[in-house]
Amino acid sequence: MEVNNGDGVGNSNMSRKVIDEEKSTVVIPETAHQISSDSWFQVGFVLTTGINSAYVLGYSGTIMVPLGWIPGVIGLIIATAISLYANSLVAKLHEFGGRRHIRYRDLAGFIYGRKAYSITWALQYVNLFMINTGYIILAGSALKALYVLFSDDQVMKLPYFIAISGFVCALFGISIPHLSALGLWLGVSTVLSLIYIVVAFVLSVKDGIEAPSRDYNIPGTTTSKIFTTIGASANLVFAFNTGMLPEIQATIKRPVVSNMMKALYFQFTAGVLPMYAVTFIGYWAYGSSTSTYLLSSVNGPVWVKALANISAFLQTVIALHIFASPMYEYLDTKFGIKGSPFAIRNLSFRIGVRGSYLTINTLVAALLPFLGDFMSLTGAISTFPLTFILANHMYLKAKHNKLTSLQKLWHWLNVCFFGLMSIAAAVSALRLIAVDSKTYSVFADI
Repeated sequence: MEVNNGDGVGNSNMSRKVIDEEKSTVVIPETAHQISSDSWFQVGFVLTTGINSAYVLGYSGTIMVPLGWIPGVIGLIIATAISLYANSLVAKLHEFGGRRHIRYRDLAGFIYGRKAYSITWALQYVNLFMINTGYIILAGSALKALYVLFSDDQVMKLPYFIAISGFVCALFGISIPHLSALGLWLGVSTVLSLIYIVVAFVLSVKDGIEAPSRDYNIPGTTTSKIFTTIGASANLVFAFNTGMLPEIQATIKRPVVSNMMKALYFQFTAGVLPMYAVTFIGYWAYGSSTSTYLLSSVNGPVWVKALANISAFLQTVIALHIFASPMYEYLDTKFGIKGSPFAIRNLSFRIGVRGSYLTINTLVAALLPFLGDFMSLTGAISTFPLTFILANHMYLKAKHNKLTSLQKLWHWLNVCFFGLMSIAAAVSALRLIAVDSKTYSVFADI
């Protein structure tokens, strides 16, 4: 069987490290970033940071409003369960074939070959690029919400705040060399998440108690309801999945599979509770009029709302770094960026390369600041394929001889079902973007 590495499939020229711990010898591809250094608890917080990022402030509007109470609640619970299952399949393949697969594309390339390596990398790149674009839109929305609390002159538009957000994200990305270096920042991120989630929760409860009866009917025509429902299904899986599990698992200490399972159980139990709370309470308080950015709907003391928006902005900056790290790792490894992260050459490289990457993200975010549509499209064209289709088929192929006929049928059903869902959700998301593009001009102030 061919040996695959981070630069391609079947090329064994790149040097590899071989470790021998706990009587287990595993080949690890070369990387410029730190691996096997983090506890399962720290990795669990990385996953939880993603799931409770400021995106949670949009789920009341982008999931519950299009689906309504019963489908929305059931959908979130089912999405939690199937996401845990799909992620566990990928986690269990991390050392498949006696090699440490520290990148999603490495795992796909090892199982399928060179073409799958390239396709997976393309899918993952699109997935992470759109997630990061959404984070910059979120950060800009938080800054704009903060601005309108203190000024109603409307001089500053959303694209200006998106530009500011992109600049701050670039500064943070340049300062933090790799994923494991987040360290203390994960604790800061957790505190920031709790601030805006608690504020949104409490103020939503207050508004819900004081407000008259709400309308929970799903808005739109019959045709638009069909498309928004399909789009919301993509948002459901987007809410729980990173599309970069092997890259996160690469940072965990050995034994990598059992420790990663602990991190996943933490993410999908304690980690999802804050997200559930703010999503359901937000929809209960405002019904079908819930905003796609919940802090724009709540009423309360200005200083409390300001604190929540500042927290959402800062947490978004930290969370974006997680989802940009696979691209950073690829570029740092390709160009041999090693040694002290603040050496002149290394620092200059990060300023130029990471700054350019986030500049492109920021430009796209300002051009098309439709957050809900980006979530739907990301879920459709990359989250479904990476997390559900590819995970099930890779596991089926890797464990083919160890699976019963019933287990094989189960995995094939998953592949076919999520394949159809991916196509339907992509069509729905593109339609939503086309409709919004007609309603708003580029660089819209939403």
